[in-house]
Amino acid sequence: MTSTPIQFPEADLTLREQIRVRAEHPDTANKIFLLQDARRWTYSQFRDESTRMAHFVLRRLGACDERRPPHVAMLLENHLELLSLFGGCGIGGATLFGINTGLRGETLAGVLNHSRARLLVVDDKLMPEVERVRAELRTVPSENIVTLSELGACLEREVAPAGKSLPYPDIAVTPQTNMMVIYTSGTTGLPKGINNNHFKLCATGIGVSTNTGMNRDDTGYACMPLFHSNAMFVGFMPCFWMGGSMGLRERFSGSRFVSDILEYGVTCWNYVGEPVHYVLAAIEKAHGGDPERIRREVTENPKNKLRFAVGNGASPVDIDKFVAWLGLEDMFELYGSTEAAISTLRRMGDPRGSVGEITDPAVVILDEHGRERVPAELDAEGKITNYDLAVGEICRRAAETGLFQGYFDNPDANTSKYRDGIYHSGDLGHVLVRNGKRYLYFDGRTDDWIRKDGENFSALQVARLLAEHPDVPLAAAYGVPCAVSDELVMAALKLREGAVFDPKGFFEFCERQIRDGGMDRKWFPDFVRVVPDFEYTGTQKVLVRHLKKVHFDPRRVSDSLYFRERGDTSYRAFGPAEFEALRAAFRAAEREQVLDR
Repeated sequence: MTSTPIQFPEADLTLREQIRVRAEHPDTANKIFLLQDARRWTYSQFRDESTRMAHFVLRRLGACDERRPPHVAMLLENHLELLSLFGGCGIGGATLFGINTGLRGETLAGVLNHSRARLLVVDDKLMPEVERVRAELRTVPSENIVTLSELGACLEREVAPAGKSLPYPDIAVTPQTNMMVIYTSGTTGLPKGINNNHFKLCATGIGVSTNTGMNRDDTGYACMPLFHSNAMFVGFMPCFWMGGSMGLRERFSGSRFVSDILEYGVTCWNYVGEPVHYVLAAIEKAHGGDPERIRREVTENPKNKLRFAVGNGASPVDIDKFVAWLGLEDMFELYGSTEAAISTLRRMGDPRGSVGEITDPAVVILDEHGRERVPAELDAEGKITNYDLAVGEICRRAAETGLFQGYFDNPDANTSKYRDGIYHSGDLGHVLVRNGKRYLYFDGRTDDWIRKDGENFSALQVARLLAEHPDVPLAAAYGVPCAVSDELVMAALKLREGAVFDPKGFFEFCERQIRDGGMDRKWFPDFVRVVPDFEYTGTQKVLVRHLKKVHFDPRRVSDSLYFRERGDTSYRAFGPAEFEALRAAFRAAEREQVLDR
């Protein structure tokens, strides 16, 4: 598909000015921008709703200074109002803090307090979680905790009725104004907030739309959470930048995916790995696995306009199947993080399984002593023969940090991330050289991190929550191979003397930690290993890398192993037969080699 780009007038690279020029341009002013169920907003309506929200935010915040910053937090699933809140903070010069809707208990309270937000907008279904920690919130007054169902009436009463066009508030906003803080878990303590100014958000829109060939006629689909960088950087901002459109779903649903893309006329989708697998499973189930029915009712459905997807974490086999079943022109597998210091994009024809060419010469693979790793060498079957020499941390050696603008109110994390002129991603990877080009492969996280469903989180934080079980004095958590995406979560548990592991009881304990204890559902261990004791470092830290290396392989683990799958209500014993069945899934996904490293 080709389309003449819209020539928007030159304007500052701020969300405030970019909203204005799209709302005033004859090609986009009355164009449908956002779609959700039966609701539709044009670009001019988006400006008007964002401007109403800007006035509301500034009135609720009152006087703003260093002691009373213009900070707004949202605990929302995907709604049009979330995007008008995003636009309103952009127009009003406020900073929006995107809070993960899976946070609970003291973690939720800690993140809200860390944000120093003075206004919080909450999804009604999540209000009970806020009520549980209301007494612990230090900066948000009770009257400034506003539910989604209350928001419309508040806007009408305090600002203006819907549909009213208001002038922008008289606020100075520059490209360097901090627009949004997106949280990603650190290796210890609370999740870390990553600063994203107006320039960075505009730059992601420019970069992704340019590299994927997105145009004014494209329609995106936001079913990944908009508090996360995948949906905001790879989905919303590119569509907005090109003057395209975007359909919304409150949260991901594999069974609703096809009907949504047909209804909204979706042409591009931002994804993370496991949801791709769930979409394929839902299509297979809906059509009885019949290739002819899938071709007729999905691939060649006249309402199917999907032409490309862009994201990370999908297996090569799932990419092949998704491209075939949905009739895509391409599926761009990328590497990157919310920090955005390093990024790559796999294009059609790039080596299978890679996440694209490294075009930045400053990006290198380093060992723990800062020495550069050698390129990978492959045998006839495509397996790495020099794994120990090729795999290391993905780093960027440069005098500046690219688009990474530091962590919010966390100087120690900044120092840890960028030290001695090197940006440390915390990711493992290797490089394959083909025809003089360097291609990047993602090999998981370092010991203190786990990456699942496109999100990074703290292994130590997971372990801390598991160790709250009365029979578990010590726990370790770590990422292990996954057949369809980034990593699965594995926990090693040391039980108190005389205790016996209860598979169902521990499963139910994890469910309670999700409900009441601050655990995100992604942190729920997929595998459990019960150890008599741990190996320790010289400073008495648990030696995680040895646990991670043997993962759930019963040939290398003599301890009792347990696992769970989607839909289970208890852990089950995991032995050689279960391992071989799982190996077949890895083999089918062309990921078998990760089991044997």
